[in-house]
Amino acid sequence: MTTSTLNGTTNIALSFSDEQAMLLDSAKSFCSHKSDINAVRSLLKSDSGHNPDVWQEMVALGWTGIAIPEQYGGFAMGLGSMVPVIESMGRHLLGTALITSTLAAQAILRGGSEAQREKWLPKIVAGTVGSMALLDNEDWGSKLCGVSTAISSSSDNSSKIVLSGKKLLVADATVADFFIVSINHSGNPALAIVEASQLAANAISANTLIDETKRAATVDFSGVTLSPDALLPQSEQALKDIRLIGALLIAAEATGTSAATLDCIVSYLTSRIQFGRLIGSYQSLKHPTVDILLQMDSSRSLIYHAATLLDKSPEIGPLEGDTEVACRMAKAQATETLLFAGDRAVQFHGGMGFTYDCDAMLYIRRAQWAQHQYGDAQHHRLHLARLLLD
Repeated sequence: MTTSTLNGTTNIALSFSDEQAMLLDSAKSFCSHKSDINAVRSLLKSDSGHNPDVWQEMVALGWTGIAIPEQYGGFAMGLGSMVPVIESMGRHLLGTALITSTLAAQAILRGGSEAQREKWLPKIVAGTVGSMALLDNEDWGSKLCGVSTAISSSSDNSSKIVLSGKKLLVADATVADFFIVSINHSGNPALAIVEASQLAANAISANTLIDETKRAATVDFSGVTLSPDALLPQSEQALKDIRLIGALLIAAEATGTSAATLDCIVSYLTSRIQFGRLIGSYQSLKHPTVDILLQMDSSRSLIYHAATLLDKSPEIGPLEGDTEVACRMAKAQATETLLFAGDRAVQFHGGMGFTYDCDAMLYIRRAQWAQHQYGDAQHHRLHLARLLLD
């Protein structure tokens, strides 16, 4: 399959398998029909931020099982096949728990026991929502990020593990059925599965986000008692992998949103007349618009390069070497591109661009949020420098 257009779609040739091509076409059609700008705005003030009926349709389409092996009820298409779906969601600002639920599934697949995989992965395919609870502070670049010092565990005579502490900015926490929580267990980093039903009343406190199409919350895990089999046996490596996979999926979403932002800019520049001529005829607006196109295609090249390497990596194994480099490059490039595009969209619209009614507002807010999820560009450049030079 080859795609080649301008104004928000791609100007590079990408090859997909027949299954991936069908998935991409399906995702584009679904997201455009289910998440037009009016639908997006109608959900901005809702508690969940997404339409549960749309979520069930996504489950029925099989999106929740794309990257899950067949023996657990999935379709075994690989993580790379999630990228076009997430990119399409970003293009239409479709708010769902698919990203965080995919990450929870990958944590269990990569770090869990066989019993944990058999219990949870079929449920995720069927629409059970998982969420990642990793942050002890708001800095993804912190050395302690993903290894909790706020949540500690202690064992009593019955070998139970008791948690204490909170996690910040837990994505889609209010609709999650379970959480993968990073904890400090006996002085070592670990991941634990906590069911939402185990939380105390009022344990979830919604956060106010700059991106109103997204939802996150502070979750208090204090008092939750776990048995040892709630711990993921290969937690440390799974945690490293999840942070890279999360960076790639956010990059894919940001690339889709950059395309939508470019569409918004082009539509305005080719319709707004000032001083007797279309403002798109002014060189000072033409050049940065083309810069957005160039940067966006660079982002798309990087996310699909990373997706290809992910699919070539072991299904259950460490993500390192070229795959790590590709994921970090994609995140740094894609979110910086969206920041630039969002800023230009606001500026080009003039005073109207700063108003709530202008769609440019939605894109710049998404850009600010996406930049910091799973590490900002500076964070990933620092790691890339170490990989190249140390």
